[in-house]
Order: sequence, then structure tokens, then C-alpha cells
Amino acid sequence: MSRVLIIESSARQQDSVSRQLTQTFISQWKTAHPNDQITVCDLAVNPVPHLDINLLGGWMKPAGERNDIEQASLERSNLLTDELLGADVLVMAAPMYNFAIPSTLKAWLDHVLRAGVTFKYTDTGPQGLLSGKRAYVLTARGGIYAGSTADHQEPYLRQVMGFIGIHDVTFIHAEGMNLGGDFQEKGLNQANARLSQVA
Repeated sequence: MSRVLIIESSARQQDSVSRQLTQTFISQWKTAHPNDQITVCDLAVNPVPHLDINLLGGWMKPAGERNDIEQASLERSNLLTDELLGADVLVMAAPMYNFAIPSTLKAWLDHVLRAGVTFKYTDTGPQGLLSGKRAYVLTARGGIYAGSTADHQEPYLRQVMGFIGIHDVTFIHAEGMNLGGDFQEKGLNQANARLSQVA
């Protein structure tokens, strides 16, 4: 049995293409892997606090020196990190907001990219500690950006995943969602065709 962690980051609960992609992924994954455990972390329903001085204090101070707020911030971060550490497969669903990922997803990443936990510093440079995991990134984009300099999703997330040791990363883009007509239909069909090959 594998454990699958899904991170939803769309601000929209309804009419969200990235959420639609997630539901398709879940349905197909369950069919192929009925015994797998799937956990969904919805950052719109339960937003993760952005990095602040309290979390930094929780990370950097010894247990006896943390105040209550710093301790609470650390415990929240620990829960998020433990979910990632326990997962075999990570799925991130991300609409493109202003050429990049939603700030809620960036906040989640800030919680789980932790020195000594998901990566470590060595004499030869940083080393990721999450090797052996797989990741899927499901994106929804209003225009067509794959492979262009305007795409700040895939290069960033590929870099971040590699930094923590996840090098098996598959990107599935639904592009042209705001272009209407044939563009939208073609973009969804291409994304769904890719999803059908995932499980």
C-alpha cells in the first residue's frame, strides 16, 4: 500500500480546473490502486500561515527557549512536514496565478523545506532527503505558457522538488483555459489524456 498526499491550492471551490484534474487523478488512481491511502490537504479550506518570525523562532530556538506562539507555529509546521515525509506519492494541484503558483502553495513549501528534515547541508552542497518519492504537478493556466519564459511554475517546482530529493516529477498542464472554444477543449483533452497514463 502506498500513501498519496494531495495538495490543493486553488482559491476556488467551484469551477476550478485544477480541482477537476485532481478529481480525475483520484478516480483513476483509486481504480488502479484500490488499497492506497489518499490524504487531501486543501490550502483554501485550511490555509497555512505564511513564514513569519514566530515560525523562524520555533525552528531556530531550543525547546526551552520557545514561547507559546513559537511552539504552536513549530507544531503546525511539524504536522505538515510529517504528512510529506510519510507520503510515497505527492500530488500538487496549482492554478497559474500571475505566471506562478498560488501564495498558499508557496507558504506550504516554506513549511516543509526544512534543513535537517527534508534536506541537509553537506561539504559538497545541499542534499535532498526525500529520494524515492514521486511527484505529480497538475496545473491549470488561462493561456499557453509551457516552455516559455512566462512559465514560472514548472521551473520553480522542479527546482524545489529536486532540492529535497524528489527527481521523479511529472507535470500535467491544462493550458488555454481562458482562451475559450477549441483552445479550452484541446487543453482539457490533452491534460486528461496525460492523466489516463499516470495510474
